[in-house]
Parts: sequence; C-alpha cells; structure tokens
Amino acid sequence: MILEELLKGVPCFHLAGNLDISIEGISYDSRKVGKGHLFVAIRGDNFDGNDFIPEAIERGAVAIVSEQKAIPIGSKLSWAIVDNARGALAIISGNFYNQPSRRLYLIGVTGTNGKTTVTYLVESIFQQGGRKIGRLGTIDYRIGERLVEAERTTPEAPDINRYLAEMVENDCLACVIEVSSHSLDMERVYGCDFDVAVFTNLTRDHLDFHLSMERYFSSKRKLFEYLENKKVGVAVINLDDPKGKELQRGLKVRSITYGWQPPADVTVESYRFSLKGLKATIKTPKGKLKVSSPLIGRGNLSNILAAVGVGMAAGIPLSGISRGIARVSPIPGRFEQLDEGQDFTVIVDYAHTDDALKNLLESVREVAKGRVITVFGCGGDRDPSKRPLMGAHAVKLSDIAMVTSDNPRTEDPLQIIREIEVGIESVGVRKGAHLVIPDRKEAIKKAIEEARPGDTVLIAGKGHERYQIIGDKVIPFDDREVARQFISKKRGS
Repeated sequence: MILEELLKGVPCFHLAGNLDISIEGISYDSRKVGKGHLFVAIRGDNFDGNDFIPEAIERGAVAIVSEQKAIPIGSKLSWAIVDNARGALAIISGNFYNQPSRRLYLIGVTGTNGKTTVTYLVESIFQQGGRKIGRLGTIDYRIGERLVEAERTTPEAPDINRYLAEMVENDCLACVIEVSSHSLDMERVYGCDFDVAVFTNLTRDHLDFHLSMERYFSSKRKLFEYLENKKVGVAVINLDDPKGKELQRGLKVRSITYGWQPPADVTVESYRFSLKGLKATIKTPKGKLKVSSPLIGRGNLSNILAAVGVGMAAGIPLSGISRGIARVSPIPGRFEQLDEGQDFTVIVDYAHTDDALKNLLESVREVAKGRVITVFGCGGDRDPSKRPLMGAHAVKLSDIAMVTSDNPRTEDPLQIIREIEVGIESVGVRKGAHLVIPDRKEAIKKAIEEARPGDTVLIAGKGHERYQIIGDKVIPFDDREVARQFISKKRGS
C-alpha cells in the first residue's frame, strides 16, 4: 500500500518526501522494523520512540510518523508530522489492513471485573448460535482455529488490526475484545468499528495509572463514545453499578441493560448456586431463559446477564444463548477448581482488587461447607490504596487469611504486607485469624496442609498467570501447579 493511502484520515501538520512510496509494514517498535516499513514514533512513560528513529532507519524504515516538528535536514525519507502519534498509528493500522473491524460484528467489553469471563461467554454463545467468532483478551487470543498466548489484555493497534484481518480471512463473522482502560487511554482501539460495547462495573483499580476514579471512568467511557460515532451500535450496561446508571443516562445509542432486578431489561427471576455451578431463570424482553452453567457465584451470574444482553443485541435466539452459557469453555484462573481427588475444595482465582476479592469470598461463602482459608497478596508498583481494603475483606470473610507476596516487583514485599495488615487490624480480628507467610509457595503449602475435609482453600490474585515478578526478574510460578503439587503430597502422606 502506498504511503498516501495509509495516511488517509490522519491529521498531519506537515508532509515531506515521496507519498507514492510503497509501505510493506508498520512498526512502533524500532527492533521490529523491516525493509520498507513505516515507523511510528510513540512517546511512552519510559522511552521516547523519537530517540529510536535512527535505529528504525538503519533497519529499513522508508517513512516516519512523528510528533517532532523538525525534520532532519537532508533527510531522504518520507515524513508525516502529527499532533497525536498514537491516534495516527491506530488510523494507519486500520488503513493498512483494509479496515477489518468494518467486516466483523465487533464487540468490546470494558469494566474493572468480569471482562474475561464475559468474552468467553459471548464466544460460546456465538458458536452455539452458528456464528464463527474470534476473541482477544487477557489470557489468550483466538484467531480462527489458532490460539495465541496474550501479551497484554488489549493488543496495540497494528496487532489488533492484523488479528482482525486474519479473523476475516478465516471466515469469522464476529470478534469479542476485552478493552482495558489503558488501551482506551492509549488509543489502541481508536478507529475500530464497534457494534456492541459492554460495561461490566467500575471499582478501584489502576489508580497508579489513572490517579483518580473519575479519570478511570472517563477512560472507560471512551469505548461508548466510539460506539456513538456509529449511531446504530448497542450498549450493554450493568445497572447494578452506579457508574453504569450514569453512563446510560448520557448515551446517544440504543442500550440493553442488565441487573439483578428491574428496571434493567435482563434480570434474575430465580437462582441456585453450588460448587458444581449455577442454575438460574433469567427474564428478558424476549421471554424467560433457563440457564445452567459450570460458572459459580453472584459475580458470574452478573457476567452471564451481560453475555445474554450481547446475544440479544446480535439477534441470537434464546435457545442458542442458553446452550452457549451451558457449554462455555473452562476459563483458566477464573474460579478454577483443582481436583486431585482430595476431600477439600481448592479454588484459584484472578481476584486482585478489593471489590473482586470481596465478591469472590462472598460467592465462596454461599457454597462452602467448611472453613474458608484464603491465600492472597497485593501487587507491587500498583495502587497501594486497595491494600488495607483487601486485608479487611479477606480477614472478615475467611476463617484463616494467609497474607503473602503477589508480584511485588520493585517494592519490598514486607512493606506491602504491612500495608495490608493495616486493614486487617482495623477489623479487630481474633488471634490466629491471619498468618503472614511472605513466600507464596510456602503460603500455598501451609493452606493445603491446614485444610480439613469439607474446607475450601482459595488462592487469589494471580489466576492464570504463570510467573511471579520479583524486582526486575520474571520467575516461573503457577499457583495451580504449586497447589497440585502440595495436594498430591498431602494425599500421599
């Protein structure tokens, strides 16, 4: 594709050089530049892409997009000077891959908690409704029949468009994407043609990045602003969340709302939870829907309501929606139960915010027969305000809470634990209600050893992750494998 076509729709201050030059690829990482590539220089928190323009040229870049106003004297390359390099990257990516989002029924899911589960449910509903669908999210990316391990929740704009184009080539009719607040702030999905946008909830998270809840919400709202550009899109919104109500009030597109009770469009008439799953009757504008699912707890029933709303927006019959909910694939690290033949329950979950941990523990309490033993920690170099809150929730809702490390990064793990204990002490708990075991492996071992028949061990925070970040090192560590090791050892003793 020639450069002039790639730059269609990109606001440029200044253009220089040959606009008829052929572009063979797009790069925002100078290390990945190839011969004939366009290099887009992005300013980040730690690095400035403009500093790597010489390297990009050396590797074969023939055109540069930059926010720098000065073009090097004597440069023989083609240059586009822009005000917003990230926005330009997104537009260029759509142009390069022939606007694949316009050839798919595109569903974006945003919110603090529940994004991954909702995308898995939507994927299953579309499959059971006879529509081939791709999926991009925290755990992995499904592109046609190919499964790719995710590098991040929402890929960068060139990668999103490349994956969407591959889905089109593989005869997918739709794609469901987890859309993180970071990706919205960084304009990774800018220019994507969304048909449906889902809002699950908004609770405390990422304040190290957004600085305030209002700015965090403002980032989430951008997805719905993109939807409004289409004017025929559908917003699926959780009315149980106050921010969901606020979001709906200002919408200029059709909405399908969900919640536990009216006035939401999709509501719960009855339900029953167990450690084997849930059964519920759901009321919709199209009639009642009986669902049975291996998913567990109130949070997951709310996620199911969201997925029902998406299915309705897409015109999938209630029978297909019901089958999709029943046949959803196991979701790694999301209320994942480990069964090694033991006489107690072990659950691994990604809950890493105060609200997610509270909801998870409340769900466990509803179905647990014996004691609840919780292993948890808080990530380093992340919003510290949630640490005492997580400590308070864990100790109030557990019989034994074991405080440990969870990706401490460059922070002192013991300092993180001390901040968690501030919340624990504020509750005024009995002696022995919590233990401090900084080594995560030892904490999991202790929890398994403590478990009696009928107890539930909950290992929270990392879920599907297969690593622990300590300092600047990424160390292999999987809560599930560690737990299985100690369960097997206990059974064999």
